[in-house]
Amino acid sequence: MMRIGELAQRSGLSASRIRFYEAEGLLKAVDRTANGYRAYPADALVILDIIASAQRTGFTLDEIRQILPASPGNWPQSDLLDVLRRKMTDIEDMEKRLRQGRKQLQALIRQIEDKPAGLDCADNARRLLKEFVPHGSTAAARPKRSAATLKRR
Repeated sequence: MMRIGELAQRSGLSASRIRFYEAEGLLKAVDRTANGYRAYPADALVILDIIASAQRTGFTLDEIRQILPASPGNWPQSDLLDVLRRKMTDIEDMEKRLRQGRKQLQALIRQIEDKPAGLDCADNARRLLKEFVPHGSTAAARPKRSAATLKRR
């Protein structure tokens, strides 16, 4: 059994992060010594590594909570594979959205850099908005607000 300081040192996580995971129900196998100190089994290192690795790959704490095994040696392989495949699909969808966003930003940067000579910034902004805001969108249809109206919000 380890106390929280040793677990923090061995896992590379702060004691407060470990207590947070415990409070969130992710780290369950925690005993208390007679004097109230937390005592963690060696498996806690494995669980913390799983949690940290899952977070780095984009899993939310709720997703981790759903897939975390009761013990490291008791993880149904088919369930784990299903969850990992779904996360891969989520990441691929996010990558597609990020590529589209990058292309839009690159196009906007080119448009700003290619501002016609003699056009001031306000007119250039209106020109760009006409090109980049779809017609009929709520942003284009929204009435303009005065500076006084905006300050009151």
